[in-house]
Amino acid sequence: MAKEIVFNDEEIIVSKTDTKGNIIYCNDIFIKISGYKEKELLQSPHNILRHSSMPKVIFSLLWQTVSSGEEINAYVKNLTKNGDYYWVFANVTPSFDHHDKIVGYFSVRRKPSRDAISIISNLYSKLLQIEKSQGVNASQKYLEDILIKKGISYEEFIISI
Repeated sequence: MAKEIVFNDEEIIVSKTDTKGNIIYCNDIFIKISGYKEKELLQSPHNILRHSSMPKVIFSLLWQTVSSGEEINAYVKNLTKNGDYYWVFANVTPSFDHHDKIVGYFSVRRKPSRDAISIISNLYSKLLQIEKSQGVNASQKYLEDILIKKGISYEEFIISI
């Protein structure tokens, strides 16, 4: 049975990817928590860590935001090599060359609060349920409706929990 891996408050997980999402750098904490060896991670797609309980709409929103040159914060449930999982609060930013062209993405992840995990896991569960029965567009509409009712952006919602 999969168990949750919890890392320390002072530990920061760092990785860099190219524009296609392939890992080009990962720090020691990332390697340790993921359960992979560095050589297994480098040049692998970052979605090697994608947990099946993560709604696709969240990654769609993430990629849409960073590929447009903006940063994003998100809660993500990741899968380890042995099938365990860990939650992160991720800040993903595009990396630019000296001509302001996006050349990759930089992600810094820290330990989320238990309260945030409780809130976000309930939301993700509902989004995933909608995706499975009605598709990603319906899931996105559900998320947008929640944000409209709250009168806040996705970024404001994520930061507030």
